[in-house]
Amino acid sequence: MHGHTDETEQLADRILAYVEDRFRLDPVPLDGPRTPEELARDAGQTITARGLGGEAMLELFGDVLSRACISTDHPRFLSFIPSAPTEAATLFDLVVGASSIYAGSWLEGAGAVYAENQALRWISDLAGFPAGAGGTFVQGGTIGNLSALVAARHAAAERDGARPPRWKVAATSQAHSSVKMAARVMDVDVLEIEPDAEGRLRGDALREALERDGDGVFAVVATSGSTNFGTVDRLDEVADVCAERGLWFHIDGAYGGAALAAPSVRTLFDGIERADSFIVDPHKWLFAPYDCCALIYREPELARAAHTQTAGYLEPLQGGDEWNPSDYAVNLTRRARGLPFWFSLAAHGTDAYTEAIERTLTVARYAAAEISSRADVELLREPDLSVVVFRRIGWTPAQYYDWSERLRKANFAFVTPSTHAGETITRFAVVNPRTTENDISTILDTLV
Repeated sequence: MHGHTDETEQLADRILAYVEDRFRLDPVPLDGPRTPEELARDAGQTITARGLGGEAMLELFGDVLSRACISTDHPRFLSFIPSAPTEAATLFDLVVGASSIYAGSWLEGAGAVYAENQALRWISDLAGFPAGAGGTFVQGGTIGNLSALVAARHAAAERDGARPPRWKVAATSQAHSSVKMAARVMDVDVLEIEPDAEGRLRGDALREALERDGDGVFAVVATSGSTNFGTVDRLDEVADVCAERGLWFHIDGAYGGAALAAPSVRTLFDGIERADSFIVDPHKWLFAPYDCCALIYREPELARAAHTQTAGYLEPLQGGDEWNPSDYAVNLTRRARGLPFWFSLAAHGTDAYTEAIERTLTVARYAAAEISSRADVELLREPDLSVVVFRRIGWTPAQYYDWSERLRKANFAFVTPSTHAGETITRFAVVNPRTTENDISTILDTLV
């Protein structure tokens, strides 16, 4: 099973050919889910005592299993928040897997950690964080937000000594569901702040809520690019209130934080430089493969105090100045998940990333203008970033879902309904530089 054989060499050739063939697809097939019964019929039992052979299983994956998954890098995948990794990042993901790197500690993965930290430094610089800032790459925004809030509560407990009857996190109803999930895991309450008419967290509303019911609040979570609307909270105002009350200021930029690299919208993020921590997912709008979330702290030593695990066998990793990524989040074992992002960023240069993000913003602005010019659709609000939300005038929820399913089954586009204020609507999330103005127009043409 282990070892270099003629069979593994042939399998390597086949896998590399599979990757090369997929790269040549333009566009990639959209594909879609199949029922368990269909997959049982066409894939059958794959785990057997004697094994079915690598080449046979690669063929089964290519012909059956992969075709039962929606390709998130399709240019007309505009639902949820898509992913559009560069070829360089995807290829280097193969290298990371083949290199068998443990990247939880400097001792075992110094070269990988060094490279990851340079990528984190670029993001930190975009946000205006100080030279001592740093963090780690974690699985996704849920783990990133949870880890930041664990660090925030630990810092508050160490500073204040006495613990309140109940800890609380302050956020709006527009905050990502992972914030409430983190509160549930931590057994803390959420102080929900009423957003303004545009869905933003504002300083005055936050201040009033804290004065009314702020006992036990240890952190405020703002959003820079909400998932449903792409809205950016007033980070500068939130920073003012957090400074007044000595509260940890965390920013969830899982989707929208990538736009820090886009000069056309950079002013929306004014105030991020005053945060205590923030996240951004390179697997969303920074063109890395899943799974990759950058978690960055202004003062990493506060996170290290909260997250470092101790055990006899871990003592060789402790006591020095080395940077151990596992000390900064809810994890110990970790793959070098930031390396594909680092490789692509280093290979293409940061200017290419700025150009690619600006390109998606241009397409999103075109979509907003095109919707506004049509009589049968209505733009709900001008986009902050690259999420464009609109309604098809007169449609019922069932009509939205029927339309969405028709597009997907035709291998044409993946655009799902959403809801806002109890109304079924739909939205485009543009993060793929291959998405064109023509893609937007042809999808809108189907809204009949």
